Amino acid sequence: MRSLIGAFLIALAAVASPHLAVAEDDSIAAIEARGKLFAGVKFDTPPFGFLDAKNEPVGFDIDLVRAIGRHIGVPVELVAVTSPTRIPMLASGNVDLVAASMTRTPEREQAIDFSVTYYTGGQSLLVPASSKIGGVQDIAGKQVAVQQGTTLEKNLAAAAPKAEIVAFKDYNSAWLALRQGRVDALTGSLNILQGFAKGNRDFKIAGAPFSVEPFGIGVRKGAASVLDAVNATIRDLWTSGAYAQLYRKWFGADPTASIETKTE
Repeated sequence: MRSLIGAFLIALAAVASPHLAVAEDDSIAAIEARGKLFAGVKFDTPPFGFLDAKNEPVGFDIDLVRAIGRHIGVPVELVAVTSPTRIPMLASGNVDLVAASMTRTPEREQAIDFSVTYYTGGQSLLVPASSKIGGVQDIAGKQVAVQQGTTLEKNLAAAAPKAEIVAFKDYNSAWLALRQGRVDALTGSLNILQGFAKGNRDFKIAGAPFSVEPFGIGVRKGAASVLDAVNATIRDLWTSGAYAQLYRKWFGADPTASIETKTE
């Protein structure tokens, strides 16, 4: 009787929150049986994931997860995540994978598994056009906005220990602080900063990148078949030339780093 009640409660919870049951089976077969891939992406980080003029989610990461869905043969349901929530959302089973401008680090690799590196960027600074800040060497004593829960905070502290770090929950809040003059600079991956400043002559990139940021798509530990599908998709996009097309679409340039195509 208790087992029947327990089963009923689990089923009821799954209906109330359809993402709850995602973690029950970390296999491609389970995703195929469900008929949907839940993908955690950002809605506030152009050009990786953001809302367009029609309030529709678009971006480089979003195009990648849709390609993964096509590879598996199921539609994709996009689930909004932020830097602080993306790994917890993945670990708790709310999503099958996370493609959210996430840098691969040894610490994160202890909690989740990563795909091959699908993008390599570098951390830089965005400042007002009138600013005298010419690079990371000029931000001692300056207030620098950064997105909390990211490698950006650690990189900035190491590169400019005398800078005043002002952490925000998401990129939009940090970008707003810079636009309102509440901080002296905003730090982030170069292409993300370029995405915010696109078409806006009131801001400029200051100096050269001061870090290397290898991005990977995250899956839960042990989800081998999902990881295989993600890696196969990325490699197929690279060898077919479709990756370069997506890269030019979102970054306006050719890829600066190649994709590892060798399999173990």
